[in-house]
Amino acid sequence: MKRTKERILSVMMIAALSIAGLTACSSKKKSEGTTAAGGQTDGRADIIIGTANGSLCLAPLHIAIDNGYFEEEFKNAGVTWRVEEIDLGNISDLVASNKIDASTQLAGAMIPQIDNGLEITFTAGLHTGCTKYYVKEDSGINSVADLKGKKIGVPGIGDSSVIALKRLLHDNGIGVTTENLEVEWVVYGLTDLPLALQNGAVDMVALHDPVAYSAEQEYGFKKILDLSTDEKFANEYCCMAFVTTRLATENPKAAAAYTRAMLKASAFVQANPEEAAKIQIDHNQCSGDVTVNAQLLASYNYGPSVSVAAQTITNAGSELIRIGELKADDPEVFVSKAFTKFDGVPDSYKYENGSFTEVN
Repeated sequence: MKRTKERILSVMMIAALSIAGLTACSSKKKSEGTTAAGGQTDGRADIIIGTANGSLCLAPLHIAIDNGYFEEEFKNAGVTWRVEEIDLGNISDLVASNKIDASTQLAGAMIPQIDNGLEITFTAGLHTGCTKYYVKEDSGINSVADLKGKKIGVPGIGDSSVIALKRLLHDNGIGVTTENLEVEWVVYGLTDLPLALQNGAVDMVALHDPVAYSAEQEYGFKKILDLSTDEKFANEYCCMAFVTTRLATENPKAAAAYTRAMLKASAFVQANPEEAAKIQIDHNQCSGDVTVNAQLLASYNYGPSVSVAAQTITNAGSELIRIGELKADDPEVFVSKAFTKFDGVPDSYKYENGSFTEVN
């Protein structure tokens, strides 16, 4: 009993640290970027970029701010800009009310929203895999094929982890539609999911890092799916850069500059995960330990790409239409709305010896 209490207390500490991380950067100035050459002086900037602190996965967005890639690209393009701290959970409302013009987000979570009318378009892929799925060691569940009739704990029905899992469940002949649902989705707060699994309330949980990493270390859960290594998802981006449809249409120069800066920032993280982790912590953009954070960053593929991002949207959109998860019926039409390639943007960048090389 004492050991159990100690383990529960330990997980509660992990949860508290994770929650603290989500609010760790309240001291970050919202006006950063507005004093740069070509930056905003009066009135609304040409582009307002939404950012948030506490998320390791937002490393490219943070690095684009901290290393001056936004400043450089927008200055060269003659674009005024500023950064605004936001709640990433309110992205739909912020886009609809014209409060932000660009940010990053989990693509899987946004595809159904685009299908429902959210006016954004993705522009580049930033990194693969940061989502993992766990069962208890003695569960008897060894793969996704064993999940029929099981309770699956998730952070939200519209979460990217659910969208990816639906695609894989469908591949294994397990119903995921309202008319033929052969699993039970059970929603918990992200940091509550490990305890839900440990206590037997669910049979499997979907977790995003760093909660996934912490839970695996604490409980020794068995990992049955990792999007960073799974054959189906390893070459698909989970986090991608987007701009609003309005910006893409009315100011493609600003959208292109934003995309180039994000590509560069992601390439920097890929080449220097430890330095990127240190920069995030030094600027109060993410809490945690530099070594652990660097290991997590290095475990994902931060090699950015425009073409692979387009393919990611094509794969996901086509499958979700086939499953019946989207209202759209033509994958090509949907992809043309959900992804935009801008002139003057290379497919990728490679960072070596302090400089960037375009990759086409």
